[in-house]
Amino acid sequence: MDGVISPAVRADHDQVLLEGGVFRMGSEDFYPDERPVHEREVAPFWIDRYEVTNEQYAAFVDDTGYVTVAERALDPADFQGADPADLVPGAMVFTPTPGPVDLREWRNWWRWQPGAHWRRPFGPESSIDGRLRHPVVHIAFEDATAYAQWAGLRLPTEAEHEYAARGGLDGARFAWGDEAYPGGVAQANSWLGRFPYDNQGVGDAAPVGSYLANGFGLYDMTGNVWEWTSDYYTPRHLRLSDTPVDAGKRTNLLAAASAQEGFPAIPRRVLKGGSHLCSPDYCLRFRPAARSPQAEDTGMSHIGFRCARDA
Repeated sequence: MDGVISPAVRADHDQVLLEGGVFRMGSEDFYPDERPVHEREVAPFWIDRYEVTNEQYAAFVDDTGYVTVAERALDPADFQGADPADLVPGAMVFTPTPGPVDLREWRNWWRWQPGAHWRRPFGPESSIDGRLRHPVVHIAFEDATAYAQWAGLRLPTEAEHEYAARGGLDGARFAWGDEAYPGGVAQANSWLGRFPYDNQGVGDAAPVGSYLANGFGLYDMTGNVWEWTSDYYTPRHLRLSDTPVDAGKRTNLLAAASAQEGFPAIPRRVLKGGSHLCSPDYCLRFRPAARSPQAEDTGMSHIGFRCARDA
């Protein structure tokens, strides 16, 4: 389980070698898309000990000149009827509310912020000064994969991420056991208090490694920021016994949902791990089995990533 920096990896990545094996993936106790619980086998692989930081992402951008999705102009063809003056680069930023709101409406606490991107995580007047060890955020799927390729790495699969997040506790609800807050102590960076207006915890992403490592020596596999995986999202787990036709039906359902929302049919990938915004009031997803769909072209202020590679 010792960390290494591989000579084949361009960025400074402390990685842990996991031996792989068979584990029980999913959960029957929480959200429907985590079902069914099934056995999944993963081959040996390396995975980052920490989430990719602002410092690491800056090295990539400085070396390549890469421009993230949130920094690019929006295409009017993708937003029929929108005022061209509104189609400026930006990103979705979490904004606490002054008091209780309807938790069924996510727009109550998310706002579109022109000028927000990874270097300006809260808007044009913000910066990552003093945040170099924080996980990079506002990262779309393309941004994460571009970095991984530059670094000689790749994104983990959903199964690899869940296996790594469990830290050897096969079947446990959380990365540390079955209680969310053993002894009343938070084991991961999640929302403490009433969501989305009263946070008694960190209130933001924390520097990587601020909480205890799991059984594999990995940090922030749950909580802190959501992490991209390479898998396409389906509303339930796709087992090896499922047919391609069945998988196709689920893909079509996602496209239909996008059309109903008035947006292009953008593929969804699986996010894993939950974030600092996960609260028992609203989103009990700082668990290894938890998963969430995310459009490939959309980064947010609580979405980052880590990298993996084959052993």
